[in-house]
Amino acid sequence: MNHLSPLLVQSSGICAERGEGSWLYDGEGRRWLDFTSGIGVTATGHCHPRVVEAAQRQVGTLVHAQYATVTHPNMLRLTDRLYEHLPRSLDAVAFSNSGSEAIETALRLVRQATGRPNIIAFTGGFHGRTLAAASMTTSTTKVRSGWQPLMAGVCFSPFPHSYRYGWSEEDTVDFCLQELDHLFLTQSAPADTAAMIIEPVQGEYGYYPATRRFMQGLRERCDEHGILLIADEIQAGYGRTGRFWSHQHYDAHPDLLVTAKGLASGYPLSAVAASRALMAEGWPGSQGGTYGANAVACAAALATLDVIEEEDLVAHAAGEGDYLRQRLEGLMERYECIDEVRGLGLMLGLEIVKAPRQPDGERAGALLKACEHSGLLLLRCGTHGQVVRWLPPLTASRQEIDQAVDLFQDALEETA
Repeated sequence: MNHLSPLLVQSSGICAERGEGSWLYDGEGRRWLDFTSGIGVTATGHCHPRVVEAAQRQVGTLVHAQYATVTHPNMLRLTDRLYEHLPRSLDAVAFSNSGSEAIETALRLVRQATGRPNIIAFTGGFHGRTLAAASMTTSTTKVRSGWQPLMAGVCFSPFPHSYRYGWSEEDTVDFCLQELDHLFLTQSAPADTAAMIIEPVQGEYGYYPATRRFMQGLRERCDEHGILLIADEIQAGYGRTGRFWSHQHYDAHPDLLVTAKGLASGYPLSAVAASRALMAEGWPGSQGGTYGANAVACAAALATLDVIEEEDLVAHAAGEGDYLRQRLEGLMERYECIDEVRGLGLMLGLEIVKAPRQPDGERAGALLKACEHSGLLLLRCGTHGQVVRWLPPLTASRQEIDQAVDLFQDALEETA
């Protein structure tokens, strides 16, 4: 018996004692191929030697240097290293602990900088569990239910979910942009709108990528009306989709970029990037926090960037992501319960159904349990828990991908 909150329910029955690369191990030596990556956090795999060595070295030197009191070298170096991968206009970085906290940092900045009250978010987006982040989240009701009313000033516009609507991509994008223009006339006038916030590839709702024309349509409207565009790259960024940032697939650069998850290979760290001029528009004292830019987390983040660059993990994610998609599309041709494969790079989702466009969360759950019993760990998402998500570490090998798909196929047969 333990005293963990009963609300903290795990999706598996595994008690992991150690991890190595793509694998998790329990206390009895049983192992699982971990294609969850801690929801995209252990991008360089579990306990990558470079990251471990950097963290161990830092622990013996300086653990906590409170960044509103003093600076420390790792924090300063990390801002420079991140800038090498950011859009050129985003030349200032603010650190926090979690994705939710970084989202709220971005929200505070855009309201203070523009003097405007309203935010436009997009249906199906997931931005976090804290009050303001949850107020912009509509992936499922579980994040919002039970503590409303939430933060005021948030309006929602449709995201191009072509599969859900059953329309062509062109028709879906036309509809979504028309509805956004209608929102300006009926809910939030441009002069009242501080920013739009979007996941360029939606996560929790079901691994839906945006489209080039839709993202460029947002950029055009932001430029026309002086609205800021926030890219939530918390799950889809840092090489996950086969580009360093997922917005790069669309050539639509944001005014603010929020990152976390894969940033430090498991150490709590998040960041908001914006132009120095925009950051300067925030009010004094509006950024900070006790543990932000922790020295050990920053050391791990620097080592993570070393690994990503030296092992060419962004290109690896693109190539192995294409291979994984081919394998999963092969399963879709054979099994009627798979209605769609979607996503980018090593961020792919399988829509599990009873019949076309009839979500089957029960079958998806049974598939995950069958996989767990045979040594593969996966996660679900989607409104009905019907989307099986594939989120392996960016270091996953071709052999491990084949092994995972083969185990999933066995699960399909077992649960038929």
